[in-house]
Amino acid sequence: MTEDHVIRPMQPSDLARVVEIENLCYPNPWSAELFKRELDNPLAAVDLLWLEGEIAGYLCSWLVSGELNILNVAVVPAFRRRGAAAALLRHVIGKSRRQGLERSFLEVRVGNAGAIELYTSFGFKPVSIRKRYYPDGEDAVMMELDHVGDEA
Repeated sequence: MTEDHVIRPMQPSDLARVVEIENLCYPNPWSAELFKRELDNPLAAVDLLWLEGEIAGYLCSWLVSGELNILNVAVVPAFRRRGAAAALLRHVIGKSRRQGLERSFLEVRVGNAGAIELYTSFGFKPVSIRKRYYPDGEDAVMMELDHVGDEA
């Protein structure tokens, strides 16, 4: 990832493009209403990564009592394999560390080897399998990263 990217919180004016990206990336996408609820939720954050003047991806998360729950990560196909998801993850973990982060959690499709490799490179470890977690019946790997002792 080059230094010419910007990460900032999602604004209501970004909603239409974020929903377009969601529909492009997922077979069972979040609705516009779900994203609106995230914008209104004080525990939630939707961080957008801008590259080349456009939204390249986003990461939706909740930080509650020192625990970061990563809910949704999407990168526009044209920007994949360029470090976009890693930049978003680094940003959100860094921001959360400054707010008392102790542990991070996420679920990922068992068949999403690229995402599992990314999360493992950050230190996430698989802790369980959630059988038939996704609407199409695919299992999810529950992953956790312990931040206690991390440098802020």
